[in-house]
Amino acid sequence: MLKIQENMLDIDTYMNLRAAVGWKVLKEEQALLALKNSIFTVTASIDDKVVGMGRMVGDGAVICYIQDLVVHPSYQKLGVGEALMNSLLDHAHKLKLEGTELMLCLMCAKGREGFYEKYGFIGRPTDKLGPGMIMYLNED
Repeated sequence: MLKIQENMLDIDTYMNLRAAVGWKVLKEEQALLALKNSIFTVTASIDDKVVGMGRMVGDGAVICYIQDLVVHPSYQKLGVGEALMNSLLDHAHKLKLEGTELMLCLMCAKGREGFYEKYGFIGRPTDKLGPGMIMYLNED
C-alpha cells in the first residue's frame, strides 16, 4: 500500500534515493542544509519502505521549484511519482496567495518531459519565454 508523508524526509533517505538514480553525491553538510531550507518535502512508502521523495524550494510567494523528485528504479511505473507530484502540487496551491500568481518551475531529467507535461508544465523556450539556464559553481 502506498503511503505519502509530508515533511518527514531525513538525510539518509535523501542520500540513498539520490544514489539509487545515479545523481551526484552530496556532502552531508550540503544535504542537511538542502533539507533544512526546503519549503516542503514529501516521501512515498510502500510496505513501510520509503521508495520516493520530492522537495520544494523557493520563496513560497512568487516562485517555487520542484526539486529532487525521485522514485527508486525498482518502484517506478507504480504510481509513486504521480502521488508525489500530486502532493507537491497541492502544497503549491496552498502557498499561492489569493488573487496572485505563483510561478512553479522545475528542471527535469532528459527524457522525462512527458511526465511533467501531464501536469501542465511546458518546455522552454517558447515564443514568450527564453530557454531555462543553469550555472554550476564549483572549485574547478
